[in-house]
Amino acid sequence: MNANRHTRTVAAAYDELGRRFGDWMAQIEDEPLDRFLTDLQSRLDGRCRVLELGCGDGRTTRRLPEQYEVVGVDVSEEQLRLARAAVPTATFVHADVMELDVPAASFDAITALYSFAHVPRDDHPELLARIRRWLRPGGLFLATLSTVGGTDRTETWLGVEMFFSGWDAETNRRLVRDAGFDVLGDEVVPMYERGSDYETAFLWVLARNPA
Repeated sequence: MNANRHTRTVAAAYDELGRRFGDWMAQIEDEPLDRFLTDLQSRLDGRCRVLELGCGDGRTTRRLPEQYEVVGVDVSEEQLRLARAAVPTATFVHADVMELDVPAASFDAITALYSFAHVPRDDHPELLARIRRWLRPGGLFLATLSTVGGTDRTETWLGVEMFFSGWDAETNRRLVRDAGFDVLGDEVVPMYERGSDYETAFLWVLARNPA
């Protein structure tokens, strides 16, 4: 993987976090992951190919049916090590999503959960266009996108230096539509860390490639 500076920052951060990232996510309340995954699965056939962009330690992969052929992508070797141990039947790839080489129309569904926040926001339109190309006609896209815009920046998060970026919710809705997707549903969902003052919100989007 030929990593640029922001990718190296993200990879180093998640390598250092290791299992702490999964432990922290387990403390988040009101995350609607299972609800959106259930909706996604209800629209898919029994056997299908799913691409996870930013698979982390495999926590989402574990929730997908065993009959799915899942390919998880991440920039962190440590998170991929955890994912491979958690879901040995899946395929995991060490790569930057902006450098990923994927054949056109090769997946039935693609997820990008929290990963857009680690991609420079000027690259978001191109990444959305690539995702649509990678999906088969009628393929589904599930993503979490930011709700408050912010320029590219590096800041301390969970004790590590992390790269973040994003657009506001309305801009993200427009970018998804401009990429040619049919939006099946979108919802801003607030989430909280148990026992702390941490609060955030993400725009959850489920869309279809109409091509």
